[in-house]
Amino acid sequence: MPIRYEPDGHVVLITIDRPEAHNCLDPAHNDALAEAFAAYEKDPELRAAVLTGAGEQSFCAGADLKTLIPAFHEAVRAGGSPPWVMGGITDGSGTKPRIAAVNGHALAGGLELALACDIRLASDNASLGLAETKWAIIPGAGGTQRLPRAVPLGAAMQMILTGEPVDATTALRLGLVNRVLPRDELVPAALALAATIATRGPLAVQAARRAILDGLGTPLEAGMAMEYRLFVEVMRTEDAAEGPRAFAEKRAPDYRGR
Repeated sequence: MPIRYEPDGHVVLITIDRPEAHNCLDPAHNDALAEAFAAYEKDPELRAAVLTGAGEQSFCAGADLKTLIPAFHEAVRAGGSPPWVMGGITDGSGTKPRIAAVNGHALAGGLELALACDIRLASDNASLGLAETKWAIIPGAGGTQRLPRAVPLGAAMQMILTGEPVDATTALRLGLVNRVLPRDELVPAALALAATIATRGPLAVQAARRAILDGLGTPLEAGMAMEYRLFVEVMRTEDAAEGPRAFAEKRAPDYRGR
């Protein structure tokens, strides 16, 4: 099975299962990962996803240099402009939260996958980098845009222009990852975080996520206006009435996503 898809309650664990190739994405795995995230988006019961890689060494080493990159290169050299999207998520699509559990190497398109997630946790053996300049290409799935928004500009410049990765400790210091954990604690911690998010009002979570991402780079006044529109939309939902009611009744809220 190229991609493992394991829903449990309101959370799904998505695993790139190609450890013999450091979980790099060939066309089949890239398509299967896109299908997994599409299934997550369509399932009304699922509220948070965790993405990780199989094995001990790699989260994802990026696009397969023997298959996916040459196929794209051939299409471009022939005059085409095919889309370049890793796992169906680096184009900015999707409305639900995603957590990357970075277990080992997250390189090139692998780091772009992690950057397309909302929260990143890393194992203590993680290595994160955009190696594309080593192969005379540049990041093309969001790396040059998302990394400078995640870390200081100088750090992003150094990582991208040299192609050299940073270790987990440095990634934590730069703010590229939220936590660093022992390998055996990584996925459980990511799933626990996802489960916490899944207990919150799902429409509120999605609206807050949209406000944050759409507001990046927007002038404050425009961002405030957008936030207010979303605030009013969420206030009109049944869940927004259920939350305060559950608080007043001293019970856990029963959110239905409507």
